[in-house]
Amino acid sequence: MPSHTDDLRLAHILADDADSTTMDRYKALDLHIATKPDLTPVSESDRKVEDVMRKTLSRARPRDAFVGEEEGTTGWGVRRWVVDPIDGTKNYIRGVPVWATLISLMIEDQVVVGVVSAPALGKRWWASYGDGAWTGRALMSAQPCRVSDVSSLEDASLSYSSLKGWDKLGKKDQFAGLMDSVWRTRAYGDFWSYMLVAEGAVDIAAEPELNLYDMAALSIIVDEAGGRFTSLEGTPGPTGPNALATNGRLHDEVLSRLS
Repeated sequence: MPSHTDDLRLAHILADDADSTTMDRYKALDLHIATKPDLTPVSESDRKVEDVMRKTLSRARPRDAFVGEEEGTTGWGVRRWVVDPIDGTKNYIRGVPVWATLISLMIEDQVVVGVVSAPALGKRWWASYGDGAWTGRALMSAQPCRVSDVSSLEDASLSYSSLKGWDKLGKKDQFAGLMDSVWRTRAYGDFWSYMLVAEGAVDIAAEPELNLYDMAALSIIVDEAGGRFTSLEGTPGPTGPNALATNGRLHDEVLSRLS
């Protein structure tokens, strides 16, 4: 796989623009909020961030496709940028600081670049294929991310977003059993669960219902930090309908518990 240094630098530029846009309207009393057909909220910032990224990429990478949460797919090709302008919109509109912009580049079905930027937390994480996972405020002031060495469920920390989807998936009992088996459970939620896995602060993160734009950037960061990111059926990568991320040592056992 060739180097993707230029693509990673571009992803950071996109993240800088996104941070400026989202923070400018964060906690604004006149923030416009609408309801999408799936009954989930969307803010003016979601749409503006995605629009700015589409315009930037149309100039910088005109041959690349673009997949966004708000406006869908434009273009076609083996290279596609996959973006969630604000992962955690409900937090964003309520003033909870746990939200982030997720930016990734995929070549066919392989994620080669991922950036997760959470400006209200003052944190950013990123990875490119074969070059490890990193966290910091900028490329030149970064620390490596590495998953934990925890090897037994009894010592493991599990993070999740909510319990509703597990019942819909028919795995409520299995997930409840997993929660009972681990040392600690917390609902850090959304992108943050997976970044904590990459940092080694959490050992397991799982969600029953996700889309490609929810997972692509997260998956390469977890993988490059030494962990594993699959669907609940064990398929590697972010192309399934759900996700399980672990430090790798616990992955097969957790898959078995949730099967």
